[in-house]
Amino acid sequence: MNRTVTSEGVARSSLETWRGFAAAVLLRAGLPTEPAVAVARGLVEGDAYGHSTHGLALLADYVEEIDNGKMRTSGRPEVVADAGAAATWDALRLPGVWSTMLAVDDAVRRAAAHGIGAVALRRSHHIGCLAAYLEAPARAGHLVVVFSSDPSDAHVAPYGATTPVLTPNPVAAGIPSEPDPIIIDVSTSITTAGMCAKARAAGTPVAGRWLIDSEGVPTDDPFALKRGGSILPIGGLDHGHKGFGLSLLVEALTQGLAGYGRADKPTDWGAGVLVLAFAPSRFAGSDAFIRQTAWTGAAALAAPPIDKARPVRLPGQLALERKRRAEADGLALEPAIIASLAALGRRFDVNLPIPADGETRPHSTQS
Repeated sequence: MNRTVTSEGVARSSLETWRGFAAAVLLRAGLPTEPAVAVARGLVEGDAYGHSTHGLALLADYVEEIDNGKMRTSGRPEVVADAGAAATWDALRLPGVWSTMLAVDDAVRRAAAHGIGAVALRRSHHIGCLAAYLEAPARAGHLVVVFSSDPSDAHVAPYGATTPVLTPNPVAAGIPSEPDPIIIDVSTSITTAGMCAKARAAGTPVAGRWLIDSEGVPTDDPFALKRGGSILPIGGLDHGHKGFGLSLLVEALTQGLAGYGRADKPTDWGAGVLVLAFAPSRFAGSDAFIRQTAWTGAAALAAPPIDKARPVRLPGQLALERKRRAEADGLALEPAIIASLAALGRRFDVNLPIPADGETRPHSTQS
């Protein structure tokens, strides 16, 4: 196990060590090796990118879902339909991170044969951080897009309404480019339920009036969601019709194509998912594709910034920088997440990679 305390006094551990810890917990909770390792990798990748609400913070929730039988532990996704370039799977409420990784691999395989590959997942469990699925295929030359929605919940009001109907419905894409891929991971709502929960736990407002209360009044109070309020779609009160339209598109691409969603009135935490993969080599060619994406990315970075202290940044650039630092120096987690992981470690007799109280130590250590 690798453990360090940096000069800033922050306890860190390697990505490999955190993956090992999470996989050990999931194995002892009842998952077989393949999905346990996949879920651990996906969660740690989310933290490495800086998406702390969709990283190891979810591990305790996933274990609880295993405990109560709402996350299935045996079997593999079943094929509902297969049309060559496109397929639909029933994910059977197996671990969503694992099922989506399998879908990405399969969509890439189909794209290699047909130019484009698509896999829709019905009855998926929660799929974690969407960006975690994108970097590896993008570096291998594949453009992958992931769409997700949760038909069992509602946090986002349609434009002009006060009642939540939709979820934040994210869209993520990994675009091959140089020197790094472009990684896009955005919700079709201004903020997410996870970020609101984080603000509630911290006792702080969200960073803007991104919600409305039950009367439709804009607010930055994250507790509004607990009192009948809603998150606003991208564009807010002025241009929220744009985010609302995009959110409806995501629901159609996920629940519609998979043939399972809100109309079925599911109650369990989960997702409808669509994975699209494109093989640029089957279009105008991989070199031609990279020439275009790299040129546009470089032009964007060279654009004069409004604030010279804040130059233009490509989507995913900061996340990849964070991951490189985590790979070099180890990953630090928030105290609340460490406390949650410590409880899991005690329950399953798995050693936590860093001090359980999150406290620093007087000098750097490795063990």
